Amino acid sequence: MTQSFLLYVSDVVEETADAHSIVFEVPEDAKDAFRPKPGQFLTVAVPSDRDGLAARCYSLSSAPGDALTVTVKRTADGYASNWICDNLRAGDTLRVLPPSGIFTPADIDADLLLFAGGSGVTPIISIARTALREGKGRIVVFYANRDEHSVIFAEEWARLAAAHPDRLQVVHWLESVQGLPTGEQLKAFAADHLTYDAFVCGPAPFMKATVAALKELEFPRARRHQEKFASLGGNPFGEVVPVKEAEVEVVDDGPKQPAKLEIELDGATTTYDDWDPGTPMLEFLEAKGVKAPYSCREGECSACAFRLLEGDVKMLRNDVLEQEDLDDGIRLGCQSLPTTDTVRGTYS
Repeated sequence: MTQSFLLYVSDVVEETADAHSIVFEVPEDAKDAFRPKPGQFLTVAVPSDRDGLAARCYSLSSAPGDALTVTVKRTADGYASNWICDNLRAGDTLRVLPPSGIFTPADIDADLLLFAGGSGVTPIISIARTALREGKGRIVVFYANRDEHSVIFAEEWARLAAAHPDRLQVVHWLESVQGLPTGEQLKAFAADHLTYDAFVCGPAPFMKATVAALKELEFPRARRHQEKFASLGGNPFGEVVPVKEAEVEVVDDGPKQPAKLEIELDGATTTYDDWDPGTPMLEFLEAKGVKAPYSCREGECSACAFRLLEGDVKMLRNDVLEQEDLDDGIRLGCQSLPTTDTVRGTYS
């Protein structure tokens, strides 16, 4: 399993009355593991009297190269987010898994259309900061909030826009002033940026309306990205229970002999000829010493997602990928069993 690390909290910044940024200090022996891509998330272990710990995923608001930072907004029934905002202080430590997630631009030089709602701004500002620093494209941000007091990173957005007037446009949409954005309003906003790569993150209704608007404008799937939030039911920090043989007997259409797996990870392609049809791909790769990405192991997040290039797999469980993700070849490595003699895939 992926190694977790105990990270020192160097600072806690109150962004708004109900949102805090947690700044971590990464020790030398963990720096190779903590090299994030913009828009990724960290999985943290929050103490719990009931379960020992609660594993939660929080998006990075920092850009690669900056101090590792996640921003957490408290929610009405959110045990973990409330605990972090109420209890975590500079000098504390948290157990953390390395960065994961695929909500990240494939081309940092591309023109970007970024939609954020509420705390969904966290990965969006990570992407924007990185693109402004390393890329060459134009960036347009639509940021929706309840009112002006709810705007996370208000001063930072203003600073970035002032520093990059020719590249960055930030539009703040306040429900207290304009009401909730309608599908037609979102479509009208996006219509001027049809060649951009779109990223959407926020509450489910906001994401649904925004993605629907992009679909109506015929944004191709390859340029339309949507982040998903999930509360993990499993414990990625504890002992992993191997998949029992009985649990994989449902796969009756797969190869009876070991399958061939060709997988690309971190720019390198490796081929194996002995993928047992009853072993999930993540477990098989780990047994080969491959540090494949994952977080929950339960099919509840997208940290282990890869793209099929050839062949097919059967997923034991999927609580996060939608049909259009599946149509696009996206699968979960922690849940995938081979159903063809050869499978080719990439984590890129």
